[in-house]
Amino acid sequence: MKNKVKELREQQGLTQAQLGEKVGVSRQAINAIEKNKFDPSIWLAYDLALFFNMSIEELFDFKESERK
Repeated sequence: MKNKVKELREQQGLTQAQLGEKVGVSRQAINAIEKNKFDPSIWLAYDLALFFNMSIEELFDFKESERK
């Protein structure tokens, strides 16, 4: 599922580790989400959207997702 996590993280000057710490996951989890290798749980998607002050739908592009 395509997302804006990397773009927004970089705009805020955060490393993957720093973002992971803020939302309670590892750097590896953030890396996998950014590379579209891992779809986050609804709770992690919510935490990321809340952190970036946007809706889940704004952060993650469900229309482009292969899983439906």
